[in-house]
Amino acid sequence: MNYLSIENLSKTWHDKPVLRDVSFGIQMGEKVALVAANGQGKSTLMSIIMGFESPDKGKAILRKEINVGYLPQEPELEGDLTVLENILLEESEISRLVKRYEHLLEQSSSENEAESMAALDQLESATEEMNRLEAWDYEAKVRTVLGKLQIHNHDQKASSLSGGQRKRVALAKVLLSQPDFLIMDEPTNHLDLDMIEWLEGFLNQRDLTLLLVTHDRYFLDRVCDQIVELENGDVFKYKGNYQYYLEKKAEREANLASELEKDRNTYRRELDWVRRMPKARGTKSKSRVEAFDNLEDKIKQQRHKSELNITMRMERLGAKILELHHVKKAFGEVKILNDFSYVFKRKEKVGIIGRNGAGKSTLLNIIMQLETPDSGKVVIGDTIGFGYYSQQGMKIDDSRKVIDEVRDVADWIPMANGNKLTASQLLFQFGFDYDKQFDFVSKLSGGERRRLFLMKILMAAPNFLILDEPTNDLDIQTLSVLEDFLLSYDGCVIIVSHDRFFMDKLVDHCFIFEGEGEVRDFPGNYSDYRDWEELQELSLAKTGQKVNIKLETEIKPEPKEISASVSVESKVETKKLTFKEKFELEQIEKEIPELQQKKSSLLQELSSLTTQYDRIAQLGQEVEALQERLDLLEFRWLELSD
Repeated sequence: MNYLSIENLSKTWHDKPVLRDVSFGIQMGEKVALVAANGQGKSTLMSIIMGFESPDKGKAILRKEINVGYLPQEPELEGDLTVLENILLEESEISRLVKRYEHLLEQSSSENEAESMAALDQLESATEEMNRLEAWDYEAKVRTVLGKLQIHNHDQKASSLSGGQRKRVALAKVLLSQPDFLIMDEPTNHLDLDMIEWLEGFLNQRDLTLLLVTHDRYFLDRVCDQIVELENGDVFKYKGNYQYYLEKKAEREANLASELEKDRNTYRRELDWVRRMPKARGTKSKSRVEAFDNLEDKIKQQRHKSELNITMRMERLGAKILELHHVKKAFGEVKILNDFSYVFKRKEKVGIIGRNGAGKSTLLNIIMQLETPDSGKVVIGDTIGFGYYSQQGMKIDDSRKVIDEVRDVADWIPMANGNKLTASQLLFQFGFDYDKQFDFVSKLSGGERRRLFLMKILMAAPNFLILDEPTNDLDIQTLSVLEDFLLSYDGCVIIVSHDRFFMDKLVDHCFIFEGEGEVRDFPGNYSDYRDWEELQELSLAKTGQKVNIKLETEIKPEPKEISASVSVESKVETKKLTFKEKFELEQIEKEIPELQQKKSSLLQELSSLTTQYDRIAQLGQEVEALQERLDLLEFRWLELSD
């Protein structure tokens, strides 16, 4: 059954074609991710599908008899209503009944005796209706979903909620509306890592049809089975996960590069003809000129495929970098940091993990001296130059052109290899083509504005980067550029991010905010930490005791120089052991000596026997079984050790 049909859809925005004859469909049960670079028309397409905008040409058809749920990037709630009232705004029989029941329950406790008695009389019939429709489950589900999304004050007015809370309430509302077809724009923004994992499970357990825009590559991989990519107004479809998409996209771009070389040769010949062409043009000449113009546009659109090489020169880190000594911070009764100490080493990259409100941003603000600790001290080395990316501190002038915003920082950017990049060249590396560079900032999408702000911070060549949710609203292509930059970056980095792929790829170890001011220094990335948590839970369930694994961060040798010239889409990853594999290796190293000792004892007993044939046969079988187990363990030990 077809849920959505997009037919020859075209849309122009600010004189630029955003969508060009786009056609695709979504069938019942399909889970589709829509990916594109910022400014390529993702949100525009979503708005057209939902009927908020009209296309210039073509149509988007949603099946009429299905229930469609929509989560926009910036959701709107009724400010005068409470959280629960906003959730129950969906007009279904159950929601109307639950609202009536909640109202009668409130009136039944009124100080006005007559009003209270009248409510109690009606409450009995409302209770019977709740039983008939099994509405109790719905109310429990509402409270469960809100609890999972850390919305606990259900009577709070929506107008007093933060931006992140509003997004989570809107997410709960759309999930609880039990849609047949769910359309979501960046659903993981403003969710912490636990919430994202819960949402993955929620979406996978239900027979939903999905269309979502997301830059979270793990989320995309675990939830979606198809990818639709928008690029330069065209659409490309891939039936598979993110890795499959990368492989097929690389194949398509290789073919495109071959075609581009042919187009360039044709373009050179046609350019020579255009320059020599006489002023009087016949019909044949006009058609040839039009073909030349189309070829020129095609080459311009394709020439952005480039290698990344943006290792900027920065001041060398001195012996003293950043030290935190016995830092304490609390807000009232809520402890954020309780006697936290750490001394940063050269080139280390640290991830910060914790629930929303646990104090991650507070630690960053203390480091940046934007907040004062209650006690303890922060010592900053003389050579340290910070670059602090925080969406709260993003300041860009809408009335100026993109290129002028960048030139305010520098006209030329010195690179580590001694070369220089112009401001325009660096903008090009970060996905701003030459036309976009001379647009006004006001024309940029939300993701493009964040990309520009991030680029201005990197241009200042800091040797200590602090990135607070740098991946929000950045497209996958920009995330690849940023990851490559940070992999070859010689300074220190602290990263707060809910993007697990981004964290896993970059960080050496993590600060885990466990609550009550306690911060654990964990020697691994986010996936390592989740593996360790699972082992702890399994061990506790089986033995009543947690796994005793050494967790001190190892002092690692300085990383070797990494070449910054790598393809944006394809990279060779260094294989690292997961935390489960590390644990397995430890157990194998304990078991092998025990089995060898047992085998030695059996062989000794076997050599002393001469006539006890039954016992000899039994011991022979035991030795054979032990040897098989040893062979298996030794082979696995070699695998893990390598």
